[in-house]
Amino acid sequence: MLRIIFLGTGGSLPTRNRNPSAIMINREGELILFDCGEGTQQQMMRAKTGMMNLSSIFVTHFHADHFLGIPGLIQTMSFMGRKEPLLIYGPEGTREFTELFKALGYFNLKYEVQGIPLEPGDTVEKEGYMIRALKTEHSVSSLGYALIENPRPGRFNREKAIELGIPPGPLFAKLQKGNPVEIDGKLVKPEDVMGAPRPGRTIVYSGDTRPCESILEASRDADVLIHDSSFADEMADWAEESKHSTAGEVAALAKEAGVRKLILTHISSRYTDDSEPLLNDSKKVFENVIIAEDLMEIEVPYRSE
Repeated sequence: MLRIIFLGTGGSLPTRNRNPSAIMINREGELILFDCGEGTQQQMMRAKTGMMNLSSIFVTHFHADHFLGIPGLIQTMSFMGRKEPLLIYGPEGTREFTELFKALGYFNLKYEVQGIPLEPGDTVEKEGYMIRALKTEHSVSSLGYALIENPRPGRFNREKAIELGIPPGPLFAKLQKGNPVEIDGKLVKPEDVMGAPRPGRTIVYSGDTRPCESILEASRDADVLIHDSSFADEMADWAEESKHSTAGEVAALAKEAGVRKLILTHISSRYTDDSEPLLNDSKKVFENVIIAEDLMEIEVPYRSE
């Protein structure tokens, strides 16, 4: 399972239908949060994501709409009896901000919360995947992130294995795990019966940024790109000045990168009643695009072979 849950899709200000930035990924039951604007824990309750399996929070930058939900969330999990550590990653200043989160209010946390600053290019290795920090272009120190799964083993050729004298059973499993087996004095290697490795899935989240080379490169052939699309193209001058992106600019980047699906987020409050201008500007350039909505969920399937 690889599911994206959009807990907050608004830009800068909450509106009646959009919370500030917060995107959760559920990978095989492990919860990873990217940004945590105010109200995120209530959105988690509405979406029924749970909290206790949250392993880490990746903050893109320290504008208030991207982190104000963290203090309440970490205290709520403490009230609920959490014991496992929580890791908070982000750009420079993350360690200091994390200490502030922990110090807010007369409250003693019952578990460890650790702040870990990252530089562009740093990777956080996880079981079966990694998260890479990406350089972005915003008005303060900022990062984007790419979740990159490890390649999957190739398909097991059962018929070929039997043809080579391997009986169905434990030796099949041994070969599938990458170990050679010996049968009747003959060594059978995994590559004799396994197809070429198959790609895992890649999700890229830009955070707040201008379109930039590092996001483009990380997004090449990505399964999903979630990108700041604060403004319609008619607001291009203001997008450039405020270090955000327009829908058309993002679509051009997605097209060049060969992204499979583009999801627009960080939607300005000026589009509270009508976000069609964003979608229209984007679809002129790139067809497979949608606008994120609060509590929307997307399953990211493996690619068809």
